[in-house]
Amino acid sequence: METRQTAVEWLMEQWEENSTSIWYSDFDKAKQMEKEQIVDAHGSKNRGGFKSNGEFFLDILTGEEYYNETYNNLNR
Repeated sequence: METRQTAVEWLMEQWEENSTSIWYSDFDKAKQMEKEQIVDAHGSKNRGGFKSNGEFFLDILTGEEYYNETYNNLNR
């Protein structure tokens, strides 16, 4: 699954690359706020598909699970 970077993470990366002093606690708070917005916007959705044995499956993907699958490996 392709992972993406949030706007706040991108901005932090830009500041880090330029070795500019920044208020990390403010960015951490902004990242948390953005995560909450993404989780809330996604909500819980059904997802399904076929297993390798041809059997169909259906489960629920929560907003938190969606966020973790999409963005988690980019978090520091």
